[in-house]
Amino acid sequence: MYLSNYFFYAIIPMLLSLWAQAKVRGTYSKYSQIRTKTGVTGAEAARKMLDVHGLSDVTIERVSGTLTDHYDPSKKILRLSEGVYSSNSVAAVGVACHEAGHAYQDADQYHWLSLRTNIIPLVNFGSMLGPILFMVGLVFSGFLGRFGQTLSYAGVIIFGLSAVFAVVTLPVEFNASSRAKAWLSNTGLLYQDEQEGVADVLQAAALTYVAAAIQAITNVMYYASFLNRNNRRR
Repeated sequence: MYLSNYFFYAIIPMLLSLWAQAKVRGTYSKYSQIRTKTGVTGAEAARKMLDVHGLSDVTIERVSGTLTDHYDPSKKILRLSEGVYSSNSVAAVGVACHEAGHAYQDADQYHWLSLRTNIIPLVNFGSMLGPILFMVGLVFSGFLGRFGQTLSYAGVIIFGLSAVFAVVTLPVEFNASSRAKAWLSNTGLLYQDEQEGVADVLQAAALTYVAAAIQAITNVMYYASFLNRNNRRR
């Protein structure tokens, strides 16, 4: 029973996550080799998209790493990785416009983005405190009795904030991709076949967020089921 639960709650989600990461790397690599016919780079596309929406106050910066692209709503900075910033590939334009989509959300006060931004401190706190409460309650349950069990369950609930964050992230990411694709389809920046390539890249990226949400949820379920089995043995 223990091994079957572990396989269901841990191994399957982990394999799904690894598959999603391999999928996005492969798709990104494929379309990184295909250059846009207009020659527009990721940074140029993002700048155009931002300016059209009147977001001239949002700056674009180059950051190191691969697929480290992100938008910082607190500083109004769109950070693009080296492989996206100056590249004129289909993949680069897709990723850059996706991040610009987050800037659109920020300007429009998109409620899911606001919620995700506001719960980040709680998630960071919960990711540290949750496991501590879980282990303290579990290890010292013999001395603490029901209070130890309560501590462990409290740890699982607090740690569960990471799952909430992962779920809230889904509409944020899906919406940013939709905004990017909608904007690109209404401009002459990319040809139809290039837009289809962008859609492939963003769809592959979406799979990683879905896999992350599933893994976060099943992690919480695993710890909860572990506690239930442990308490039944007492």
